[in-house]
Amino acid sequence: MLVIRDARADELDEIADLIAAAYAQFGPAPGSPKELVDAFDEYRVDQRDVWSRLVDSQLIVAEGEGRLVGAVTFYAPGGEKKGERWPPEWAAFRLLAVLPDARGKGVGRALTDECLRRARDLGAPVMGLHTTIVMDVARAMYERMGFTRFPENDLPITDDFVVMAYTLPL
Repeated sequence: MLVIRDARADELDEIADLIAAAYAQFGPAPGSPKELVDAFDEYRVDQRDVWSRLVDSQLIVAEGEGRLVGAVTFYAPGGEKKGERWPPEWAAFRLLAVLPDARGKGVGRALTDECLRRARDLGAPVMGLHTTIVMDVARAMYERMGFTRFPENDLPITDDFVVMAYTLPL
């Protein structure tokens, strides 16, 4: 049984490790431009920094089989969204992470559904998120859920690599 809940303070180190493990496969390929490698190195630091994000977000976890298997950072409407450029009245989420051995079991969908539930409960008109071309499974899930591209909020990293924005009207 999967339990979706708010993270506890005593779990933050474990969650930082979980996020790093979930995103490890998405690093730049060998021979990638230095600019992309440097950007991803900065992103690795940001991924693990769950503590500073708690100032303006909610950290939601998925617990299954007696352990944490997923996490996501949810930004409520009306507040600051660290590292994001969404309108203040929108909700957003980022760093949706599922441990590799827990994938394909609905964890990512359950975490996304919880973010959408919270956003609707708080009256957000739109949910925003960013993802990349290499995160094809997550991107396909978002598209099946009705998220559509919102290129005006893309984050270009290099000439060949863009963090793509998606939105869903609520």
